[in-house]
Amino acid sequence: MSSPIPPGIIGHNRAWLTPHYAVFPPAGIMDSLLPGLQGCILRFMTSPAMGARFSQAMLLVAPGGGTSAPIDNNLQHFLYVLSGSLEVGAGKKKQVLVPGGFAYLPAGSKLAFRNAGDDEARALWVKRPYTAVEGVAPPKAKFGHRDDAPREDVLGRWRYWLLGTGDMSMDFEMNIMGFGPGTHFHCVETHVMEHGLYMLNGQGLQLLGRDWHEIWTGDFVWMGSYVPQQFYGTCLLYTSDAADEGLG
Repeated sequence: MSSPIPPGIIGHNRAWLTPHYAVFPPAGIMDSLLPGLQGCILRFMTSPAMGARFSQAMLLVAPGGGTSAPIDNNLQHFLYVLSGSLEVGAGKKKQVLVPGGFAYLPAGSKLAFRNAGDDEARALWVKRPYTAVEGVAPPKAKFGHRDDAPREDVLGRWRYWLLGTGDMSMDFEMNIMGFGPGTHFHCVETHVMEHGLYMLNGQGLQLLGRDWHEIWTGDFVWMGSYVPQQFYGTCLLYTSDAADEGLG
């Protein structure tokens, strides 16, 4: 008797790509290597090649791995550690990040990171050009942890503002959102901001345009500007939500 055909062997999966939004389960995102990174694997979720105005990747760093020299590409960088630990340097500033820890480096900073632990480190890495606003000083480097970030609770939902909100020096936000089972946004949102959403855990239903998509732990969703969107939590979950505020 022949073995059953493995799921996805004939191309069926939940991946969905349009010019305005995308849904990518983690199993289909291939490994990439970049020069200047040793013992590192990147799994790109989105980039300008797909239509986004930022790049986002899962960064896997083996013990002893990291940057061979500081990265100085005049981009903003944001790192959020999911597992293991990562020593991150922003110029002369340096800090060891544990799960829930994050680092923001403004454009012009020299980014360096290294896994000094015994286990693989996994982190979300977001990078994008900086959009300056005349008369507003650019932001400074920032290190922190989710548990110390301001939290807002509204009708069974909650949000951690990792980089604050309403700061005119910033041209994007990084938030962690949580939904209790059966909770949802109060409306179908349509706005100028684009989003990159990584599902930290749980399960829910995401409306994109006029289609609902089932979203699971580890999934990535890109939502372009003005895409109608809504979220309905079907079990306890957190999402890491990168919101491009489109300043300037």
